[in-house]
This record gives sequence, C-alpha cells and structure tokens, in this order.
Amino acid sequence: MAAWLLVAVVAGLAAFTVTRHSLERQDSRAVGAADPVGARRDVPSGAPGGRRDWSVDRWLRDAADFVNPVIDGLWGPARMAGATGGERSYDGSSMPRGVSDPEPAPVAAQPVGRPYAEHAPAAGRLFFDTPKGPAACSGTVVRDPAHPGRSDLVWTAGHCVHAGKDGGWLRDIVFVPGFDKGGREAAGAARRVAPLGIWWADWAQTAQQWIDRGTAGAGPGAAFDFAVVHVRRAAGATRSLEETVGAAVDVAFDTGAGGTAGVGPGSRVDIVGYPAGRPFDGSSLFECTDRPGSFSVAADQPNMYRMGCTMTEGSSGGGWLVRRADGGLVLVSNTSLGSRPAAWLAGPHLGADAQRVLADVSRRFADSG
Repeated sequence: MAAWLLVAVVAGLAAFTVTRHSLERQDSRAVGAADPVGARRDVPSGAPGGRRDWSVDRWLRDAADFVNPVIDGLWGPARMAGATGGERSYDGSSMPRGVSDPEPAPVAAQPVGRPYAEHAPAAGRLFFDTPKGPAACSGTVVRDPAHPGRSDLVWTAGHCVHAGKDGGWLRDIVFVPGFDKGGREAAGAARRVAPLGIWWADWAQTAQQWIDRGTAGAGPGAAFDFAVVHVRRAAGATRSLEETVGAAVDVAFDTGAGGTAGVGPGSRVDIVGYPAGRPFDGSSLFECTDRPGSFSVAADQPNMYRMGCTMTEGSSGGGWLVRRADGGLVLVSNTSLGSRPAAWLAGPHLGADAQRVLADVSRRFADSG
C-alpha cells in the first residue's frame, strides 16, 4: 500500500482512470509532536510486524498473522487531519471489452444530513498506518450473528486492512463511528471528530483471494476486496459498538450463480462514505444514490457492481445500502474502485467467500461479551 495505483480503464468508447479508493498519505512532518512515534506496544520495532519494519520479507501478511496492539493517544485530531493522496498510474487498456454494462452517468455526491446519529448512525471512518504514513477509509457497523443487538463488527474494503499480494496487514487500525470534523453541533475538536470514541481493531479478516492476488489497481483480486473488522471495547466498558452508535445493518450475500441478493432489477442503492480526494477533504460524510450495473475487471474474475458517484479517495470500504420493505437497511457491497475523474464507483458482489469471512469473525468472538 505504498501508493495507490491509477488504472486507465477502457469501457465502451471512453477511457477512464481507476483508483483504489482509500486515501490518504500524510507527510510525517504533519504529525503533531505529541503523537507517539515509538515502537508498537508489545511488538518490538525490530520484530516481524514491528512498527517501523515494513520490509517485504518481514511484513506480516498471512491470514493468521494479524496483530494490532493499542497505542494510547496515537489517533488524535491532529494526526487524523491533513492527509493527502499519492498515486501513480499505468496503462490498463488490456482489460476486456464488452463485458461491463455501459458506463453510468455521474451522480453528484451529496452531504449526509446532520446529526449523523440520526441520518447514518452505522457509518464511520477507518484509520490505519501504511508504509507511506497514516491513511483512511470508510466503514459500516454490521450485525453479528453471535451477538444480536451487541455487535462489535465493522464492514470495510479488504485493501483498508491488507495491502494484497505485494504487502501485508496494515497497522494501528481504528474505527471512529460518526466521525465529523466538519460538524458544529459538538464543542471541542476531539469530541466533534470522535463523538463516540476511537475503537481499536483486535481482529481483521479478508478473503484469501485478496491476500493472494489483490493489487492497488483494478486487477485480479478486486472482486474480493472486502473485509470484516472486530473492535475491542475500552477497558471496563460494557456497551458494544452497536449499542453505542444505536444501529447496525444486516449483510446480504449473493450465494447463487449470477444472483443479486438484495439488488434486483431497478434497485436503488445508497453509497455512504468519507471522500477525501479533491474537492473533498475527508471531514464529512457523503452519499450517492443510483441503480447499479455490472462491471468486469478481468475475464476470469467475478463481476462487480458499478454505480454513478463522484466520491473520491477515502470512500473505500463505505457501505452500499438497500432499504428493505420493512424500512431496515441491508449492506450489499462496499466501495472498492472509482474512476478518475470521479464519475463512478465499483464494489464487489458479496458471495459465499464474503459470507464465510463474516461467519469466521463472528465465531472467533462468540464467547466474548
């Protein structure tokens, strides 16, 4: 995850640049002097997974290798702010033609109404460290089969927790529900940015296909770019993440060949996320609504969804939500890729592999509070 690749995609007669939609490089000089810069707690800096060691041969990458020790005070408002993107491009004109639906018309991203606790209570921002510095994605609180009403699970994109085939697990991963640097309804920067606290991940899991084949651009593994994060409660806390934010959404899985669970013909889907590439700055929550079409990144990969939306980097991992007849929300995908200039977003179909990831994380913590 040293730099997100931009991929030129030929779709129909138009050429696009596709970028992995997570942000955000932050120059180390922008990190406040008070931010901890020492070794990760109980992971020596010279050990595999050590805070300063990103060498390929020592970067923890296997599914069972995830480690994310808490560093008190690391993620303050100053460290979350001022992030910038850093990408490089390559020619993707060899991608197959004629296998995707026509390019959707751009849909302008609209700000989500405040307070977010009323309009999008399950949404939040995911922060993590990469070899190039702090970065951010988006995430959604989802229901935990093992703990109805008391979930500590967050759905996001695979590349927001793991760098794919050329890297390993990202570090210092936290989830900030209701993140709102731009809001004015709360007094004080820290309270406004993290009104419901900063939740450290104690486990993350993504598809093995993403670990083995995932790249920074729209290549092999993109159709498996999803992940589930379990967050730890503060010492002595009894309320779960779901209880704290007041919401969690179901996840719909497409387990049939060519099926579209939760996304039928003409379905309207809401995409929610924290775009941070220009003209956005990551400070506020935005949404797009459109009808998804089909999108292919490779002939040997499952098709993905694609929708018109002008959100930019930082929106990765944000939920694609469908409202059921009873009014409840269902997550059917997450943002993975987007065009440049910003016109559309793409996300994976969530099939049996995605269902397995959620079930595995749920079982892992089935005996916890």
